[in-house]
Amino acid sequence: MRGRKFTPSVEEEPPEFIEKVAFINRCAKVVKGGRRFSFSALVVVGDGKGRVGVGYGKAKEVPEAIRKGTEKAHKQLVTIELRGNTIPHHVFGVQDGGKVMLKPASPGTGVIAGGSVRPVLEACGIKDVLSKSMGSNNHGAVAFATLNALKQLRSAETIHRLRRA
Repeated sequence: MRGRKFTPSVEEEPPEFIEKVAFINRCAKVVKGGRRFSFSALVVVGDGKGRVGVGYGKAKEVPEAIRKGTEKAHKQLVTIELRGNTIPHHVFGVQDGGKVMLKPASPGTGVIAGGSVRPVLEACGIKDVLSKSMGSNNHGAVAFATLNALKQLRSAETIHRLRRA
């Protein structure tokens, strides 16, 4: 078959990811000619089925900062253990000055969260949860504290396996 490109019969598509921009910050540097602006973007990426990552990108333009943040978030994807649409147990996460408490909620409650906690939980696929953000109000610290809390989650089966070993 000359002149034709080989295409495999079964094409694997990468899973669809939910990408959310949690926060964009503008920074100004005063120079001789005026002000130079740079931007930083906090991006959350998840598949809605228990995988989530948070990335932080900086650049001279907003789209480039978002692209860099998305790339970093994809590299840092972690798998979270869920129980249906909620989390298995109460958990507390700390990162820098940010402290986040997460509690499981009954079906129909929704995501009771604000700031940078909400995009992380929604990208992960959690539908019912209660949260409280304490300490720092810094968007990055709160998002990474939420990720830290989610990493601590264990299902009942995992805990039983660990105790038997």
